[in-house]
Amino acid sequence: MAEKIITTREMRALDVNAEYFGISRLQLMENAGRSVAMEIASRFKPQEARVAIFCGLGGNGGDGLVAARHLICLGFRVDVILAGKSSDIVNEETRRNWEALKSLRRSLTLYEIYDSSIIPESIKAEVIVDALLGIGLKAPPRPPIAQLIRKINETDAYKVSVDVPSGLDSDTGAVLGEAVRANLTVTFHKAKPGLLKAREYVGELIVKPIGIPEEVECFAGPGDVMIVIRPRPPEAHKGDFGRLLIVGGSETFSGAPTLTALAALRTGIDLVYIAAPRETAYAISSISPDLITLKLEGDHLSMRNMPIIRSYMERATAVAIGPGLGLHRETVEAVGEIIRLAEERKLPILLDADGLKAFSGFKRRLESPAVLTPHPGEYAILTGEKLPDSLDERVEHVKRTAEKLNAIILLKSNIDIISDGLRIKLNFTGNPGMTVGGTGDVLSGIVAALLSQGIDPFEAAVAGAFINGAAGDFVRAEKGYHMVATDLIEWIPKVMDNPMSHAKLRREF
Repeated sequence: MAEKIITTREMRALDVNAEYFGISRLQLMENAGRSVAMEIASRFKPQEARVAIFCGLGGNGGDGLVAARHLICLGFRVDVILAGKSSDIVNEETRRNWEALKSLRRSLTLYEIYDSSIIPESIKAEVIVDALLGIGLKAPPRPPIAQLIRKINETDAYKVSVDVPSGLDSDTGAVLGEAVRANLTVTFHKAKPGLLKAREYVGELIVKPIGIPEEVECFAGPGDVMIVIRPRPPEAHKGDFGRLLIVGGSETFSGAPTLTALAALRTGIDLVYIAAPRETAYAISSISPDLITLKLEGDHLSMRNMPIIRSYMERATAVAIGPGLGLHRETVEAVGEIIRLAEERKLPILLDADGLKAFSGFKRRLESPAVLTPHPGEYAILTGEKLPDSLDERVEHVKRTAEKLNAIILLKSNIDIISDGLRIKLNFTGNPGMTVGGTGDVLSGIVAALLSQGIDPFEAAVAGAFINGAAGDFVRAEKGYHMVATDLIEWIPKVMDNPMSHAKLRREF
């Protein structure tokens, strides 16, 4: 049977989400460290083996500190070698576990190695635990950790790595400079892909549960937001963080594309272009000076507008089609052509509202990254089938549709369902006040902005659903159910900057 795996990115999101759903990081660290101690105790007797535990200053080091405490309880003599000064421990859970060891003098010796010049010449231990570096390493380790890795490898002791051998890329299995050559690696929750590719460094691989039910993997949470936030270097230029083309608006609707554009800007995109009929475009321009409009000839989108749309698709990094678009016959034809052009350029597509309805008339497998955001009524139009009432049956239905269309489906409902045909996420943020018109257009802007920034479409849809719903929940806390869609837009940056802030709100409602 194939080993179940989880990527570093997914595991980091899951750690945060587990805390959001009530499983604290301190609990996870306790379970991880105890698992390591139990694996050592199953192989060695306390009177026969001294254990040296090498700990970094982060969460992996915290796992090692917990293991030290449990091994002491089992009668082992333990030395803890901290790679740095204890005053530099910034991880709260690691700091608490360091404090728990400080007063233990009879059964424990603590060393703080903050410089490679004070690394002991020899290490007297039958078992060495490597808890220096955890998952996510992408560059060679720096001193003194690099020297400590070398020191560990020089010993004849039995070597146990915590989660991943230090110095190993947990996703690719690449050795970054030098890596610990472990006899045993105890990893947590699921195997990381790199562990299956570097067996000569991993040794025996044991996967231990740490108290995160597998079901939690299917829940959207703050971790899904954190992993899509791109750092902004000082040398960034206009356009580096995405250029979105929105094709929407008609003689009747000007608000929908405006909401999508304003939400995209608040999500952090650099430039938004709205292609709309001339009179509608002027109305949109009057709403905000932040909006760039492309004035299309006629009262609605048609094939004669394609030259200007094509020219802006060449500079866009994603295209959102549908908000307030209308469903004239010429519009449906133009939507098909825009999708075809996007596929030629492998340009990410977001289809919502009338764009989604237009696509329903000629639906097929899409050849470009795509997110479709139907509510249940639009989903019925898209598939020709009514959604089942059961959540489990809905999930399977959405999953099949996503696979059939080769797209991400984000079904908007009281519980959002997001699927790429393989993966599933459920989003629980949001409230009944969000039935007000325009909240779906705000969601489209958030997701399209993330697509424009090069975020994986499934991750963009999951993060977008959480952000949009959480923004609505904060508005409800302020105004009750007397909300309008523009209220959500001001909350987007606040949710993105601190997505865990929704945890308190979640407990209160």
